[in-house]
Amino acid sequence: MLARRTLLGAVAAIFLAGAANTAAMAEKVVIGHFGTPIPLQAAIAAKEFEKATGWEIEWRKFGSGAEIIAAMASGDLKLSELGSSPLAIGASQGVDYQLFAISNIIGDAEALIARDGSGITKVEDLKGKKVGVPLGSTAHYSLMGAIKNAGLASGDVEVIGMKPDQITAAWEQGQIDATFIWEPAKGKALKNGKMIIAANQVTGAPTFDGWVVNTEFGKANADFMTKFLKALDAANAAYNSNPDAWTADATPVTAIAAQTGSPAEEVPAALKGYAFPSIKDMASADWLGGGNQSNMLATAKFLLENKRVDAILDDYSKFVNADYLAAAMK
Repeated sequence: MLARRTLLGAVAAIFLAGAANTAAMAEKVVIGHFGTPIPLQAAIAAKEFEKATGWEIEWRKFGSGAEIIAAMASGDLKLSELGSSPLAIGASQGVDYQLFAISNIIGDAEALIARDGSGITKVEDLKGKKVGVPLGSTAHYSLMGAIKNAGLASGDVEVIGMKPDQITAAWEQGQIDATFIWEPAKGKALKNGKMIIAANQVTGAPTFDGWVVNTEFGKANADFMTKFLKALDAANAAYNSNPDAWTADATPVTAIAAQTGSPAEEVPAALKGYAFPSIKDMASADWLGGGNQSNMLATAKFLLENKRVDAILDDYSKFVNADYLAAAMK
């Protein structure tokens, strides 16, 4: 009898230890981001998300939306930033995620830069020119929208798919006439180039970086999602309340510089290239309250036309979830 009790006690102890380990594991998460110089990075440096949620967070930087889609599809990544064009690509491919927030709305942070001496002073001048851009990206979407708005056919411009570092190398070697790109490649191109049009000046083609979450992870961790959104809102509000205070020597700016590798003196201008909506704005009809669903469909049609996806859906509503925003606003 004593041996039996001892055995049962040992089994119970093993079970409880296993349960404790499982609980501990449930409070760790890997979150993807692009390393963009935005208020998020200052909050990451100050561990504001860990303080708000009580979770252990590994922040993992990704170089492209394609990498994030692959990580989300494999299950290695549960929550991440993701650009509006890659968002539509992954949804069209059936990746099990939902857009639940907006990270930033892209303004002149992404822009068409023409090389000095290229003869390009307006979008129409791109005819017959070579333009480097990461294919399937928000910048690609903006570029093709600008080309269409200028009355040019897609075949009038030689659009070359390149990663940002490849664009910088090609630019330095004089292999391309223009690029539609973001920092830091954008800043390097501007040293001997001129901005022709910014992303927010391309009518009919809004672009943004959003936040996506694995559908089941979100459902199982609604409290975490709510607290995450409140921390994100606080980070954006800290900037929006007084953008002019975010000078090169300001604490949050130096933190952003340290996190991203961007020179501190360039961060204030980079911040002004984006808009950072409140969670109330995110939940509005323009965004997750309806606008994002139609925007995703329009983006998917563009991607299909440019052979970035093989097929698209009739409705992308299931890939947008405003419930977490509603909970965070209570």
